[in-house]
Amino acid sequence: MMLITRILVGGILAGMFTVAQAAGLTIEITKGSQTAVPIAIVPFAQQGSVGNVKLSDVISSDLGGSGFFKTLSEDDMLTKPSEPERVNFKDWQVLGQDYMAIGQVVGNGGSYNIQFHLFNVHNGQLLMGYRLTAGANELRRAAHHISDLIYEKLTGRKGAFNTRIAYVTSVRRGNGKQFMLQVADADGYNPRTIAESPEPIMAPAWSPDGSKIAYVSFHTKRSEIWVQTLATGQRESVSSYPGINGAPAFSPDGSRLAITLSKDGSPDVYVLNLGSRSLTRLTSGLSIDTEPTWSPDGSSILFTSDQGGKPQLYLMPVSGGKASRVTFQGDYNARGRFSADGRSLAMVTGSGGGYKIAVMDMASRTVNVLTEGNLDESPSFAPNGSMVLFAANRGGRSALSVVSTDGAMQQKLAFESGEVREPAWAP
Repeated sequence: MMLITRILVGGILAGMFTVAQAAGLTIEITKGSQTAVPIAIVPFAQQGSVGNVKLSDVISSDLGGSGFFKTLSEDDMLTKPSEPERVNFKDWQVLGQDYMAIGQVVGNGGSYNIQFHLFNVHNGQLLMGYRLTAGANELRRAAHHISDLIYEKLTGRKGAFNTRIAYVTSVRRGNGKQFMLQVADADGYNPRTIAESPEPIMAPAWSPDGSKIAYVSFHTKRSEIWVQTLATGQRESVSSYPGINGAPAFSPDGSRLAITLSKDGSPDVYVLNLGSRSLTRLTSGLSIDTEPTWSPDGSSILFTSDQGGKPQLYLMPVSGGKASRVTFQGDYNARGRFSADGRSLAMVTGSGGGYKIAVMDMASRTVNVLTEGNLDESPSFAPNGSMVLFAANRGGRSALSVVSTDGAMQQKLAFESGEVREPAWAP
């Protein structure tokens, strides 16, 4: 466990900025914000053996990729202090910085003592100081946590850097493909395969406590919905009815799944009680009703339906009743996902043959299209609601991208081989 002890609280990017961060993974910031706040993350002083993780690089990448901050290159720094008394704020004012963070990492027999300080460059005010103790395999996690602390202090909103994502990747194996369901850090590092099959794997969905993932697998040559516990790897099939078993989504309390089944004819939305295995049918008719997701308060289910002739999003009470149409702008609106506070709705919107990621404000029902691709899919909000993760098809190859909810910042997580699809951001 990482121990955290609080000690004190007090224009478009030039070109394309690319940071190669690990073998097999490159993070490209393809669009930046003109209003990004300048901040310098000074390389942390290191004592003893610290391994190959450079905390300042991780923190700079986190904050720079958020769209709210523009981080200073290490090459442009005039000095590199690691202690508060050695900071000359005039050096950083000359460089146009608003904030700066300094720190130290000390190896201590297999664990690491980390401390950092955050300053307002204009008045020299110490805004925050923290000490952390991290294990040998927790340095990246510690860096992400520091990023979260800085982000929250300066924006007033909780960070989402120390979180996880799930996604499906596929690679060529002989004459076929191998599909893998993987879980990784939010920046794509430390991937772990939790399921693998020569048959498709689809639609991963996190439980609200982040301990389980539901997904669709075809490894038995037909669709089944499985729920897998990440800590133990134990999994069980929870839905294997004839026809389609798809699009699982956990209820906010984790006791039920909203799913799509076609066992009675056309695809419809059902609610599956994971304890009793009882089913409740919510939709019926000749339309295709699919891709259910729960409202954050658990009272309603949003789903995609072509009941009006073209795919649009509808909302209906979990107790049943009439569904009300939510989307009206565009010929195609699907794969809706709520932000954690329920104020925003991410979706795939289409018109003129292209499919892009958009966000709807639920109060005003105004829609903001965030991306410019022709085949963007599977949007998923960050836990803090500031970013949307999605799969983007560029040049016939699918990869993961992240866009800020105002559309000002976008970055791509590019893997060396294979395709990456169906992303889901953990709670």
